[in-house]
Amino acid sequence: MWRCDGLRSRTLFVQADFIPDGTRLQTKRSPLSDGMNTADAALETLRGNVIGIVLGTVFLSVGATACAIAAFRWRRGVRILTWWGIASGMFGLQTLGQTRVILTVLPQSPAVRYLNTAVMYLLLIVLLFAWRELTVGKLRLLLQLEIFIGLAIALVGMGTFIFGGASGKWMFYNHLLAVLAMPILLAVVLVPKFSRFLVIPHHRVLAAGTLIFALEVLYTNLGTLLQYRPLAFVGSAGFAILLFSLGYVALEIVFTNERRLLSIETELEMARQIQSSILPASVPQLEKLCISASYYPMTAVAGDFYQFVQSDKNHLGILVVDVSGHGIPAALISSMIKVAMQSVAVHADDPAQVLGGLNRILSSEAHGQFASAAYVWIDCESLKMLYSAAGHPPLLCWRNTKREVQRIESNGLLFGVEADSEYPVCSVPLEPSDRFLLYTDGVTETENGEGEAFGDRQLERVVRNNRLHPASELSRQVISELQTWRPAAMKQQDDITLIIVDVL
Repeated sequence: MWRCDGLRSRTLFVQADFIPDGTRLQTKRSPLSDGMNTADAALETLRGNVIGIVLGTVFLSVGATACAIAAFRWRRGVRILTWWGIASGMFGLQTLGQTRVILTVLPQSPAVRYLNTAVMYLLLIVLLFAWRELTVGKLRLLLQLEIFIGLAIALVGMGTFIFGGASGKWMFYNHLLAVLAMPILLAVVLVPKFSRFLVIPHHRVLAAGTLIFALEVLYTNLGTLLQYRPLAFVGSAGFAILLFSLGYVALEIVFTNERRLLSIETELEMARQIQSSILPASVPQLEKLCISASYYPMTAVAGDFYQFVQSDKNHLGILVVDVSGHGIPAALISSMIKVAMQSVAVHADDPAQVLGGLNRILSSEAHGQFASAAYVWIDCESLKMLYSAAGHPPLLCWRNTKREVQRIESNGLLFGVEADSEYPVCSVPLEPSDRFLLYTDGVTETENGEGEAFGDRQLERVVRNNRLHPASELSRQVISELQTWRPAAMKQQDDITLIIVDVL
């Protein structure tokens, strides 16, 4: 630690006193030289160092615990906990290294001296990193500049020591950097005008800890001028209080983020339940149709939506919608389409009217939001299906009599592009053993590890290979193929909706 700013430049694991060029000046006297026996000397040494041992062990343990917690919950909100943990651990290591008990049992190896030098130069940088996480705006940029300068000083200082120079040769510049940082930090925690540069302005614990540390700096460095000898424990106490205040703020930020995250997760769960309630609870039961529906959202809530409109046992409308985007915004738009569907349900037998009405409502109520959609009206009495879409993937049709997969397209513009868009309608004859697939682009656009999309050909292959299986089995097989195609380590990239209709 450094004396100029109250962080005293203390040698970590050195038993003897040294002058700046590294030459041994004098060796500490052993209690045995005063006639004490071994047991008494050991007891006297332990008594004189118990506070340092306890303090160093506590800060070292707390620092390790903080780093472990931050590693398990890593995100921007806990970075300050990481830097504070490292600073606490370094302070604990340094405090332990100054106790005579540790010095007598620790070998004086080059690695120990390198560690001592690294701690001397890097502790200020770690503290600046912790402060950086508490600041915003121009102050954050200023601290980043100081960190860069501190790293340069540390590299030069440690390099000088490695190649035979004195370990503290460049500490003056480290001290100067700390002295320049101190008034800036004092200003932002004490002056309301400048506290806007802090993540948590007007924080009393942080202000008190910084002020006490500044007073310790003043008390320590005025000793020579006013001809008094500063108490030895004051430096450690001042730095410990600064660490405590930073740790208190770090934990407060972490707990606040955790509470916010818990609240968001609770709200997302409620949103998921609400969205699940607007989806059909089951598929319609018709004499001449067998239907399977699969829905796999990418997140807790999704922008995909589907709905069945059944007027009687021989007529059924099916709507599939894919709202652009993901998460809560897309889910809100899909909920809006659910409500809007009720106003156009009277035109359920006319796909052009259904899609046109939904587009007008979305264009007027949700500006700048887009969605693709597909709608089919199935008439089991006349064995005819009407199909229309709005920028949606094509309808796949397996013709059992021809043993082939047909792609049926009848597309207009996406919802939200133009309020008066028209949607062409395609009439498709139905035959027994025909199979139709309505799906969102989350099926065909699922990517593998090389970035290749699953694609229409892969989907057609799965349909062809499972032509004899029931609709529910084909649905499970498609989802299984998608999961195999996408690497296990890769998250689902889009919402997936798949509706399969078999004509009996």
